Amino acid sequence: MNVTSFRSWKRAAAAVSAAALVTALTVAPSPAHATPAVASYATTINGDSTDVYYPTTGTRLPVALLLQGANVDKSHYSTYAETLASYGFVVAVPNHSRSLFGQSGLFPEGAQAGWAVDWAEAEDDDPASPLHRRIDENTLVLSGHSFGAATALSLSSGLCVIPFCAIANVAPGELEAVVTYGGNNVLTGTSLILPVLNTVPVAYIQGLADGVATPDEGEGTYNLTAGTPKAFIELAGANHYGITDAQNPAGAAPDPSAQTLNQAVGVETTARWSAQWLLAQTGDSAAKKYVYTTGDAADPNVTVTYVK
Repeated sequence: MNVTSFRSWKRAAAAVSAAALVTALTVAPSPAHATPAVASYATTINGDSTDVYYPTTGTRLPVALLLQGANVDKSHYSTYAETLASYGFVVAVPNHSRSLFGQSGLFPEGAQAGWAVDWAEAEDDDPASPLHRRIDENTLVLSGHSFGAATALSLSSGLCVIPFCAIANVAPGELEAVVTYGGNNVLTGTSLILPVLNTVPVAYIQGLADGVATPDEGEGTYNLTAGTPKAFIELAGANHYGITDAQNPAGAAPDPSAQTLNQAVGVETTARWSAQWLLAQTGDSAAKKYVYTTGDAADPNVTVTYVK
């Protein structure tokens, strides 16, 4: 079956009744994953209140910085972050407040990547930290949602620019990969999609029911993403808040498009594909096999397009 027909078949299969879809997704196969215990603690990164999730076993753990959507509090990402951490990441989820275009709120910015690297080095050196001598200080990956996704895309090019950085910021050399949810590179206030001149691998996880960052905008951005590897991961039935603990978190702009995908299943699927993509780009052979060979066929609500 060629790629176009396979994608059409999967999309048609995803268009079953909501009840049948939820049942199917609840038992969707996933890669072999012995889930370790995950713990968390509160800290600050450059003054930003931050929740940190980490597996209770393992060493040389890469840091995954989660850049929040505009005005989405860090607490709404707890399930996603905990699941991502179970794959062997130290997941840092800061609340970053600043004023943007005269409005104060939670708006991530690219400088957070450098702050996260500094924090990781200090945390790894701190005998009082639960992560003492457990962090891979040389590896940083980014996960971004909505505004945070656009910030991560800006960083992926090596130079973060306004409005995703208060001033132009060079991405840290430790940055190795990016994954986004509900993200694109549409110029604010227009329908123009700007090219992504990425220097690190980028994957886009796109809810097909997203009414805020639409599938067409996501796919158009993927097509204009210059660097490889890259991937476009379509998630049937998920809207803009398929990554958060609940729909339309308080304080954030709601998605007018209803989600038909079970929330818990959507979050698990998003976290699983995020983890597998990030692991694959940092050298994990089993994750590469999942992303490029077995994962798409095994997951009934996901369709993957990629360029290695």
